[in-house]
Amino acid sequence: MNSTDPHSSDFSYKKYSLEQLDNWVHDALNCEDLTPQDIYDTIVKCVDESVEYHKKHLNKSIELLSLLKGHRPVDFGDEGNITLGDPSDWNDFWEENYYPEEHKQYTEEEMNAMCERAAAENDKDKCREYNLREAEYYNKRAQLDAEVEAIKAAGGYEWTPKA
Repeated sequence: MNSTDPHSSDFSYKKYSLEQLDNWVHDALNCEDLTPQDIYDTIVKCVDESVEYHKKHLNKSIELLSLLKGHRPVDFGDEGNITLGDPSDWNDFWEENYYPEEHKQYTEEEMNAMCERAAAENDKDKCREYNLREAEYYNKRAQLDAEVEAIKAAGGYEWTPKA
């Protein structure tokens, strides 16, 4: 049996947390002044606050990691909020920020020419494969982001709580 004393060697924080949640739910349900909507709103607010807290620290960690890897500071937009955007936003971002002199998608011929200039004969296939995989990754990422936005716009899944 696990102890409820946090200083005990057999204390289980998981069990303690769930017991506290159980007590809180019973307390909230038995309070005559609280409605189910009040309880629901409070839980949603709590989870939203947790998401914002972790998003803040995620952004800070991403920026530090970027600096550690030798990249310039990353700007995530308005007050550090990350937005998904649509496929054209992703293409615009990568073209404008990483290939500002280009501002366009490379054709297959252009990618081959870059590989020829950049690598010896035995490295050409590796360079071309890398470029194709990178382009495929960003196209898939943009498609997934567009799907997420479409699901959100449609009100989420059937199990998504209504606000």
